[in-house]
Amino acid sequence: MIEHLPLKRINDLYAEEIHEAVNRVVDSGWYLRGDATARFEQEYARYIGTRHCIGVGNGLDALTLILRAYIYLNRLEEGDEVIVPANTYIATILSITENRLRPVLVEPDVNTLQIDDTLIEQAITPRTRALMIVHLYGRCAYTERIADLCRRHGLLLLEDNAQAHGAVCDAVLPHRKTGSLGAAAAHSFYPTKNLGALGDAGAVTTDDEQLATTVRAMANYGSQRKYVFDCLGRNSRIDELQAAVLSEKLRHLDSANARRRAIAQYYIENIHNAAVTIPGVNPTSHLSPLTSHHSPLTSHLNTSVWHIFPVLSPHRDTLKQFMSDRGVQTDIHYPIPPHRQACYPEWHSLCLPITERIHAQELSLPCHQAMTDAEVETVVDIINSFKS
Repeated sequence: MIEHLPLKRINDLYAEEIHEAVNRVVDSGWYLRGDATARFEQEYARYIGTRHCIGVGNGLDALTLILRAYIYLNRLEEGDEVIVPANTYIATILSITENRLRPVLVEPDVNTLQIDDTLIEQAITPRTRALMIVHLYGRCAYTERIADLCRRHGLLLLEDNAQAHGAVCDAVLPHRKTGSLGAAAAHSFYPTKNLGALGDAGAVTTDDEQLATTVRAMANYGSQRKYVFDCLGRNSRIDELQAAVLSEKLRHLDSANARRRAIAQYYIENIHNAAVTIPGVNPTSHLSPLTSHHSPLTSHLNTSVWHIFPVLSPHRDTLKQFMSDRGVQTDIHYPIPPHRQACYPEWHSLCLPITERIHAQELSLPCHQAMTDAEVETVVDIINSFKS
């Protein structure tokens, strides 16, 4: 069986370093808010390109705390509108509604699967205060149009960077990484992410010192000094074990992402099946080995870190079963769009055809740094043999 994302195989690539890091923390006797956390925060801020990084419990907390801090700082207030892509993972939207803000769903571009920047302006109202872009599937969602809209309308630009550790924005801001493009960004280190912990963990990155101080306090019960609580907070802290593991894995992130890009390039160049579309890509007609560099990805896709390799097919469920029967595990991101979820009944009447098409047709292929060339070639051969 070719697994979609075999976490043990991936972590085995770094097993010695991970075990040494864990042992150092265990032997230190200090398990929260210690040297390992401070080290990782400094390293990750430097890697992303921001002045501040605050480790928190998970990616949802990171999103929620950013919004809560902006409310505390009077940059947002309850009832304000936050524009988000309609096809995002539910956590993005939960962070908004938890803070009693109002999500405004905007359709994605079916070619990029990112928020359609040509539709954003018509969604802006006098209550719109922020735009939260989501770098879905590891692709950068930032565009010049988005930057211009935020400037002209005075909107906070926030990033959900849960799926795009290491992605860059070369087309607009050369060498700038996602997570450093807006006022603040949320990161998830859930084990399946490109930079994955051995449990839950997350972070906020920002250049705004006041926001960083507020988020750090809110994540520690609202306290900057022991037993003194200046604001209503929560307990959301990255632990020393996770921080130590993440520091070790961060050193390998760029090479891991490079391997994902090589696999993505092979898929793009060699998947030839009329029943399968790779969003935003026109595959070439020739074959090339995984080590080839003579047929580069388009600029947009070459900057992706391919957290997920999505294809679209009107025969998605049949294709998924076909591949499973032949030993290839796939996944769906995501089967039910947010506006069809039971937790948001007020949205059930919305008509969002692009989002609904993506959720009905998306299939995620195996794409990770532990895959062998033979496994990648097998995936392609099986897809190409599928007949709808």
